[in-house]
Amino acid sequence: MADKPAIVLVHGFWGGAAHWSKEILELRSRGYTDLHAVENPLTSLAEDAERTRKMVKQVDGPVILVGHSYGGAVITEAGDLPNVIGLVYVAAFAPDRGESPGQISQEHPPEAFENIVPDSDGYLWVAQDKYHWSFCADLSEEEAYVMAVTQKAPLASTFGDAIGDPAWRKKPVWYQVSTRDRMIDPGNERRMAERMSPRKIIELDASHASLASHPKDIADLIDDAAQG
Repeated sequence: MADKPAIVLVHGFWGGAAHWSKEILELRSRGYTDLHAVENPLTSLAEDAERTRKMVKQVDGPVILVGHSYGGAVITEAGDLPNVIGLVYVAAFAPDRGESPGQISQEHPPEAFENIVPDSDGYLWVAQDKYHWSFCADLSEEEAYVMAVTQKAPLASTFGDAIGDPAWRKKPVWYQVSTRDRMIDPGNERRMAERMSPRKIIELDASHASLASHPKDIADLIDDAAQG
């Protein structure tokens, strides 16, 4: 529909744009025809934010920017563009100025923190045999296995990249908390959400992969942002 804004979806660590597959189909079924999913390199916050900015700048019209997990840090850094009319955080980091995802995680470590392992090249992985429990316990074993095998590892240094000027201080915000999240502590999610004074906070009985396990609920939140 011409009256609906474009939706730009930003993935997080240990996944790519395809993590949004169920959400994309749900949004299309609701009449959103201008959908984009960024494929970030996960090499630094600056590079990921710039990749996201480039996609947003290609859109001729208003944009709702949606970030999952580390993608929340990306939209926080990149979401100040004039055509961005709202930010939606999906079980996501929402750092303030000078904060990094790593700092936030260390303050309140999530249950699966010990299942994140480095390799010899400086990338961080979720151990394959722990991926289902850690990342997406409310998905099937088959879905979890595919996610584990195809996970996209970030450079470890990206965890420590701090936010400059947080876009959520200027843009309307919506936030979804996953109450069974093992990758970001749910208490951390609530704290980050509340300090942004969002238009709406919803809590789902969901894992970190709420974008895949609860696509209709996430689409409801995006709908709310699009109408707001």
